[in-house]
Amino acid sequence: MPSVKLPRKSTDTDMTPFVDVAFLILSFFMLATKFKPPEPVEITTPGSVNSQKLPENNAVMIIVDSSNRVFFSVLSEKDKSKFDAIIQDVNSSQSLGLSNAEMANYRQTFAVGVPFGNLKQLLGLDTKSQEVLKVPGIPVLDSANNQLFWWVAAAKKAFAGEKLNYLIKGDAKSKYPTFEAVISALKRNDEFKYNLVTALDDVPNNSELDLYNRKNLK
Repeated sequence: MPSVKLPRKSTDTDMTPFVDVAFLILSFFMLATKFKPPEPVEITTPGSVNSQKLPENNAVMIIVDSSNRVFFSVLSEKDKSKFDAIIQDVNSSQSLGLSNAEMANYRQTFAVGVPFGNLKQLLGLDTKSQEVLKVPGIPVLDSANNQLFWWVAAAKKAFAGEKLNYLIKGDAKSKYPTFEAVISALKRNDEFKYNLVTALDDVPNNSELDLYNRKNLK
């Protein structure tokens, strides 16, 4: 009996339809996807819980060191005339009798940490001499003589019509009464918003922000 020969078929698969489908899907995603616009400037974010950058202009920096000494500083790189307006206001309101040279020297003074009675001595020194001068800090604990109030008031007048940021940078060892006195000086000037300057730190493990970052970075 003659055997029946079955026709042999090629085992090769035609991939043309799959390639066509892949190109169609790729074209769809390219046309439908909305890409993120480029950043106007390159930003490198620090590894910190903090999300707000420290302002470099239009800001008042109030510093409280580990000995509870209070210092007043102004950040204004663009307009140095703000320094002149502040020191002239303080000189007038407190009748300090500062000379023009002493008031001009305030521009070079990074931070003031003396009572009004010692301000003339401080501004009579050059920058290097000011750095080594032992200062007691601005008096704030006596509510009747909280001299920080006058510095904040002068800064508000100098920056009138502009947004002014208030920064408080306190040492971890500083005491609460001093911090409370600083807040009191701001409140008396009707300033109720301020930023606390802290050291950059990693997000605490298993915190709400840490769990959120893990979920969204997967």
